[in-house]
Amino acid sequence: MDFKNITVAGSGVLGYQIAFQTAFRGFNVTVYDINDEVLDKAKEKFSELSKAYKRDIHATDDQLENTFKNLSYESKLADAVKDADLVIEAIPENLEIKRAFYENLSQVAPEKTIFTTNSSTMLPSQFSEFTGRPEKFLALHFANQIWKFNTAEIMGHSSTDKAVFESVVEFAKAIGMLALPLHKEQPGYILNSLLVPFLMASLDLWSKQVADPEIVDKTWMKATGSPMGPFAILDIVGISTVYNIAKMNAEKTKDPALERVVLLLKTEFIDKGILGLQSGKGFYNYPNPAYHSENFLKSI
Repeated sequence: MDFKNITVAGSGVLGYQIAFQTAFRGFNVTVYDINDEVLDKAKEKFSELSKAYKRDIHATDDQLENTFKNLSYESKLADAVKDADLVIEAIPENLEIKRAFYENLSQVAPEKTIFTTNSSTMLPSQFSEFTGRPEKFLALHFANQIWKFNTAEIMGHSSTDKAVFESVVEFAKAIGMLALPLHKEQPGYILNSLLVPFLMASLDLWSKQVADPEIVDKTWMKATGSPMGPFAILDIVGISTVYNIAKMNAEKTKDPALERVVLLLKTEFIDKGILGLQSGKGFYNYPNPAYHSENFLKSI
């Protein structure tokens, strides 16, 4: 399938990155969000993101100028998807919110449009019935800092058309991703099946006051040679996202340890507007977090 016009629904932590990367690779991208105020914030984030593209992947001024030309903005869903070949949904990890979105989307999107979800925790089959076109619906999941950690996990469900699946694999490659097709549905895909237990174990150590976040990160970095530890990753992923995942798991399992993590994340971070890298402060302060210091792993 020949994708030209892409709509990214949601301009949050990953949504704005997906939109920018897709536009950077030459596609026409419409950024959809709930109102113009939110979209204005997205435009500000794009300006900051262009600096990261220059620094990290040596993007040229011409490339970035073309990227901005490829971006448009819309707060009315029908207008946002009227020409869409593909919709990438990146809205909050809440089943009811997603259900309402897809029920509305199914009413206004053209017949040709393929729907994909960037959900990091939910299975496509959980809400495929709400799309009105389950055969044209699947998951397309990206890692944070998409321009550097350029992975795309593609996961269908039992009704996904194979040709649609392959077309999304090819699209992922076209926007510069390492395409990672999954053969069956798996909660958390590959990346989060590995990452979420790792992050939750780290948060458990912190919530029990076993060790400070910097000590946990130093342990992991020095012992494994990794460039960052779990609390640095938590800041990059976004504390709101991690909170939502922990809360959902705590509600399912009734695990007291998880419930303690959820309470601490809410009271010590969310309620205070401390959201990680995106807010300039999380477990570390940005733009110069301690783990970037050459002395971070040196003995005192």
